[in-house]
Amino acid sequence: MSRIGRRTRLALGLVTAGVTGAGVLLGPAAPAQAAARQVNWDVIAKCESGGRWHINTGNGYYGGLQFSRSTWKANGGGKYAPTADRASKAEQIAIAEKLHRKRGLSPWPHCGRKPGVYKKTTSAKKPTAKKPSGRTYVVRSGDTLASIARTFKVKGGWRTLYALNKDRISNPGLIFVGQRIRL
Repeated sequence: MSRIGRRTRLALGLVTAGVTGAGVLLGPAAPAQAAARQVNWDVIAKCESGGRWHINTGNGYYGGLQFSRSTWKANGGGKYAPTADRASKAEQIAIAEKLHRKRGLSPWPHCGRKPGVYKKTTSAKKPTAKKPSGRTYVVRSGDTLASIARTFKVKGGWRTLYALNKDRISNPGLIFVGQRIRL
């Protein structure tokens, strides 16, 4: 058998899913969508390390974003410093951005869900089929688009909420606590 790289396998999987019409969400696709949004690394650092970018508590995780030594080195951090706590804030963020492009916020499972993790963008908004009511809702733990639509009696259900919030929600099955959505 020939060796096929991860990207080639992913591309083959995406082509296969497209040809067969299979509704498959492959793992790396979600981080690629998430990478389009800009992360507020200070929010994650405040949660992970109290915002102390040069912290080393001896727990095996280093710096403001609490990189393990292996993750730091695997993502190119070794060119800056042996461990993240010895690198500058900017260098830690550079490695975090690289990791985020690969895996989304999964390396920060708790802190990556904090309100304010994604910076608000000022890009032009796409017109939507439905007009928003002018009301918004802040997502709470346990919410789904369907449950929010039921609670607020949104005509068209979760599909309408998804259409109204496509600029904020990349996957209708994945909303985050603290996220603000249009009703």
